Amino acid sequence: MNSEKSTQLLPSADHFSVLLSPTPRGARLARLLATDWMRDRDLPHRVAEAAEHLVAELAANAATHGRLPGRDFRLVLLARGAVLRIEVTDTRGEDLPRRSRPAPDSESGRGLLLVEVLADRWGVKLGPVPRKTVWAELDLPQA
Repeated sequence: MNSEKSTQLLPSADHFSVLLSPTPRGARLARLLATDWMRDRDLPHRVAEAAEHLVAELAANAATHGRLPGRDFRLVLLARGAVLRIEVTDTRGEDLPRRSRPAPDSESGRGLLLVEVLADRWGVKLGPVPRKTVWAELDLPQA
């Protein structure tokens, strides 16, 4: 008989967290993992679709603007009560996100505009140094 005790923590149904490489591949993986996590929770399609876009944008920003060699970014998904919260933490706390007005024919620079349109709330939390966390929240429909 095996009498070993396990101290393994079971994953929380309302919480997901993963470290990813700050590369385009890491950003794509963030979106794919988030999509699977939301599908497992049977979130409403409208919320899941908006969340996928938010994760894609925040992860791409972390991989592009928050990239430091050898330092990963963290994706966190939290479903608490009537809110889905998405957090992406990188190690470039001195480089805060800022909206810009790209030229009409520009192929980039609209990411934070998308975040602003899709999220019910969003913001930036600094720390601990050298980190920053960009977060977005989506309200979940009442059951």
